Amino acid sequence: VQLQASGGGLARIGGSLRLSCVSSKRTGTNNAMGWFRQPPAKEREFVGTISWNGGTISYADSVKGRFTISRDNAINTVYLQMDTLKPEDTAVYYCAQGRSSRATARPSDYVYWGQGTLVTVSS
Repeated sequence: VQLQASGGGLARIGGSLRLSCVSSKRTGTNNAMGWFRQPPAKEREFVGTISWNGGTISYADSVKGRFTISRDNAINTVYLQMDTLKPEDTAVYYCAQGRSSRATARPSDYVYWGQGTLVTVSS
């Protein structure tokens, strides 16, 4: 399974970006998906997760109310809509496919990882 993340780039403070992550195989539609990020010189951190059917979604407190995760299993794609961006959102964003269908914030529960896409938020 390969995950291809895209949509990163430069955004203004208060602006928006939408990241996409496409799975190479349809088997991903039965699995939870997650988004993580790694800010410069920091550890990778959890951003959000969505269960296989979208029934369960959770977010890190730092992005709650500003970011929205969704998925379209018909095209093997998960999205991360990022609104009201802040400088501290600057990071490489990674999508990941979980081992099971259950949404989870633990990196160890994810088996496949995308290559990452850089998001830079600046004035």
